[in-house]
Amino acid sequence: MILKYAFLAFVFWLLYKLVFGFIVPVYQSTKHVRRQMGDIQEHLRRQYQQQEQAQRQAAQAQQQQAERANARKADKGDYLDFEEIK
Repeated sequence: MILKYAFLAFVFWLLYKLVFGFIVPVYQSTKHVRRQMGDIQEHLRRQYQQQEQAQRQAAQAQQQQAERANARKADKGDYLDFEEIK
């Protein structure tokens, strides 16, 4: 009878060690790694969006400069220098 209780106590002790010595730490580590991966993905997503926005702004600025240059060329072509002849 005492051997039965000793055996059950030993089994419960092994289960306790397994759960709190292996399963819980693995769960916590997995949770921590997933959170870090999510943070990294969020950071990379923000960087990508900022880069895309900067590229769009640069393209718009370049397009505006080209339009201004074309407008200046058109203005010069329309103007004729006039001199009086005496």
